[in-house]
Amino acid sequence: MGVDLSIIWFTIIIFSTLMYIVMDGFDLGIGILFPFNKDAVERDMMVNTVAPVWDGNETWLVLGGAALYGAFPLAYAVILDALSVPLTVMLIGLIFRGVAFEFRFKATPEHRPFWDKSFIVGSIVATFSQGVVLGTIINGLEVTNRAYSGPELVWLTPFALFCGLGLVVAYALLGSTWLIMKTEKELHRKMTRLAKPLLLTLLAIIAIVSIWTPLEHADIMQRWFSLPNLFWFLPVPVLVLAASWALLRALKRHAHYSPFLLTLALVFLGFTGLGISIWPNIIPPNITIWQAASPPQSQGFMLVGGLLIIPVILVYTFWSYYVFRGKITPDEGYH
Repeated sequence: MGVDLSIIWFTIIIFSTLMYIVMDGFDLGIGILFPFNKDAVERDMMVNTVAPVWDGNETWLVLGGAALYGAFPLAYAVILDALSVPLTVMLIGLIFRGVAFEFRFKATPEHRPFWDKSFIVGSIVATFSQGVVLGTIINGLEVTNRAYSGPELVWLTPFALFCGLGLVVAYALLGSTWLIMKTEKELHRKMTRLAKPLLLTLLAIIAIVSIWTPLEHADIMQRWFSLPNLFWFLPVPVLVLAASWALLRALKRHAHYSPFLLTLALVFLGFTGLGISIWPNIIPPNITIWQAASPPQSQGFMLVGGLLIIPVILVYTFWSYYVFRGKITPDEGYH
């Protein structure tokens, strides 16, 4: 039996997306948390925790997009056609966030508030747009003759907008637990206090989405509650509750590292639940990864390059985080 290149490339895209959500999630989360902390010195510390690594985090977004374009061109074309507005808004938000990263440290005191607001707005807009894209894909896209045939405002639905809100809360929780791990004293205590209501809000959003999704989509309900799929899906909500309980206990004892690790576990479990819900479709409800795939020769040619570049990205990502490990102090400058 030959190697299924479509499954390999789908795995690479899923891995790249998960790495992006985790790594860019907590630095977008820091921008989302800026309104909750008005202290200028602490805001500088918050940014300094991710300043050396934030731009490298977006490598995973580029890799995932390029892999989708080469390995599943039908999915790439349909998603860009249907979701051009939220994807464009997302990129604008990421640009404002990135520029604000650099300019806020170089700006005069009179201009610093403008760049702080740009950092906040860029982070929230980019995150909300990503959630809208995710919610729209879960809702499904109409495809006729290998082209998108649905409404222009397919992304403007209550479910997609609610998913946007949910991702804002999820990234804020990631950002707060990252800061718990990277800071000390008063900022550490502030983020510890903030993480608990963020977690409870996220759990409420997860519960609503978990009820809303199968009620809205009969095919997903069938996939969740039919055997043997139920045995694959049942551990996800159980593990979400277990990780949340452990996270609440870690926050109560003012732990430093376990809150972030447990939040990563929640993100992974949410992503796993999404994968179970739509597999094997890459464009729900009807287009599978095999129907959207490029020819095996193209996938094989790309895989050679992918197997060369992905280890390089992993190594320099690990090295950058290793070099800038440890706690951030107020006297450290912008890297």
